[in-house]
Amino acid sequence: MSNRQLLTVSFLFFLFQQTYAQRNYEGYNFLGIQGGISFFDIQTDDLVTEQREGFIAGFTTRGGFRNNFDLIYGISFQSESVGVEGSDPLGTDTQKIGYSVQGVQINFMGSYNIIMKHLSVELGPVFSINGKMKLDREEYEDYILAGYNTLTAAEIQDISVFNVRLAAGLTTGLEHFRISAQYQYGLTNMLGKLNDQGLENNDFKGNSSTIILMGVIYF
Repeated sequence: MSNRQLLTVSFLFFLFQQTYAQRNYEGYNFLGIQGGISFFDIQTDDLVTEQREGFIAGFTTRGGFRNNFDLIYGISFQSESVGVEGSDPLGTDTQKIGYSVQGVQINFMGSYNIIMKHLSVELGPVFSINGKMKLDREEYEDYILAGYNTLTAAEIQDISVFNVRLAAGLTTGLEHFRISAQYQYGLTNMLGKLNDQGLENNDFKGNSSTIILMGVIYF
């Protein structure tokens, strides 16, 4: 999907949510900006990985739906990092090789208010569109990944572009400023695209695992 198509889809989702939220039962609809840090890893038996920090920032809306339930929609830019163990061809230097994954995620979640406008739990799907798992440093391109004889660090960059995650979290704070802790688990195989590239392993399986801590300002 091109950047223009992504922006078009995001705008249509945003327009739908805004229109629907005007019909909410509790009489409020907040637009907010959010940002925070993420702790990203890949749960897989095919690579030796290390969780690393990244960041996330974007826009969100929250509208009353019915009784104690809200609807939340958000569009965020994400920059995630992960380490993968590998060694130089001579086996004299072993590193946790850094990779970065950048993309956009769209979420549509339901929220239950334990304390109205102050404490809530959220659950819902997240749709992520990302680029390659790009090597942070070119000098590690020829490093052999742990557990393999020929698979190099450069060969695992072309991961799946579209992924679906399930998110669950807790949000607390004031009416117009809240903090959120969220866990996202990947339901799709983010390494699946590697299986079509004739690599040493043709059965890669990996699911994203992300912890996100954010602040949200509502207007």
